Amino acid sequence: MKAAPVLRALSDAGFRQILVHTGQHYDANMSDVFFRELEIPEPDVNLGVGSGSHAQQTASIMTGLETVILNRKPDLVMVYGDVNSTAAAALVCAKLLVPLAHVEAGLRSNDRTMPEEINRLITDQLSSLLFTPSQDGNDNLVREGITLDRIHLVGNVMIDTLVRLLPRALEREQTQRLQHYALVTLHRPSNVDSPEKLQLILSSIQSVSEGLPILFPVHPRTRQRISEFRIATDGLCLCDPLPYLDFLALQARADVVLTDSGGIQEETTFLGVPCLTLRNNTERPITVDLGTNILVGDDMDLLRRELGNVLQGRAKRGAIPPLWDGHAAERIAHVLKEKV
Repeated sequence: MKAAPVLRALSDAGFRQILVHTGQHYDANMSDVFFRELEIPEPDVNLGVGSGSHAQQTASIMTGLETVILNRKPDLVMVYGDVNSTAAAALVCAKLLVPLAHVEAGLRSNDRTMPEEINRLITDQLSSLLFTPSQDGNDNLVREGITLDRIHLVGNVMIDTLVRLLPRALEREQTQRLQHYALVTLHRPSNVDSPEKLQLILSSIQSVSEGLPILFPVHPRTRQRISEFRIATDGLCLCDPLPYLDFLALQARADVVLTDSGGIQEETTFLGVPCLTLRNNTERPITVDLGTNILVGDDMDLLRRELGNVLQGRAKRGAIPPLWDGHAAERIAHVLKEKV
């Protein structure tokens, strides 16, 4: 969702691009279908690293990507977000003295127990160009000693994709007949790898299922844990992970979304849909300060209370942050034309 609009904007601006898919996300429902629906061209290189521990995965990406960069000799490498692929590419580029651009720079949860936070910190320190989605990203980078000439506030590229594809998503017949439901996603180890924690979350959600049907596309990791821990899912409508267009349509029509995902906090804020985030912190505080997001963390009483507010028509309302207008990728292309 982040790469698609940037690839398009850079192509329109005349850049020659080499697309590298690390294979970190390798499930067909969570990778291949996104390439088709987002109209992303076939990758020029697929490293096929697959799963593994953080160290194993990062090392495999670094080994494969080093060879690609040495052979292809790019003028610039662009990375997205905060996954292991992002940090691995940053380390390789720093060692090979290849300039790096980071899309979605500057986000901070201030929680170093999150692997993503480590990836964000490493990548931003090693980047030549930092493209931020909101002003708090700029502020974080300046506090960390990064000079203003490297920082560019461009807006949110995920919203570029949402704006372009929302009309097509809302046309999909399989989601049009659904009304008045909560949409749930859970995948973070802190929520799903503890049987007690996962049981508590799911039972709290189940407690409101009579008043509001619960639709739950289940991440492979989460499905494995539910089975392993033998947790009952009565009252929840479980399904496999959904393609982007189907999931976007479900988000847009939901009464409320419960999630531990970062991107969904942003999408729901743009869509004006209440979002309850099952984390104690967020690297996207603008979705709380300005948007529709509420952090409920481990407070299941707060979760049930906020779900009650939704049922009673008292859900939190929000506004769309500045520059979340569908043109962030064009701004990135404009900066690159001047800098590269």
